[in-house]
Amino acid sequence: MLELAKKFIDKECLIYTFNSQLTGVIKEVNKGAILVENKNTIEIVNLDFVVRIREYPLGKNGKKKSFILN
Repeated sequence: MLELAKKFIDKECLIYTFNSQLTGVIKEVNKGAILVENKNTIEIVNLDFVVRIREYPLGKNGKKKSFILN
């Protein structure tokens, strides 16, 4: 998962954990954690609890989608 998570550095992503969902730009990936930057906060997520990472979906015109279905 570590090598796969490194592909999302500097991209805005949706990060799914066991009990929550985060949105933000992945700034750094280390052995055990991901550093995620939101608009005004920085969060660290334990990589062991990450279930899924995906790039934030964009619409046809390149804008962020407001409603996301999994």
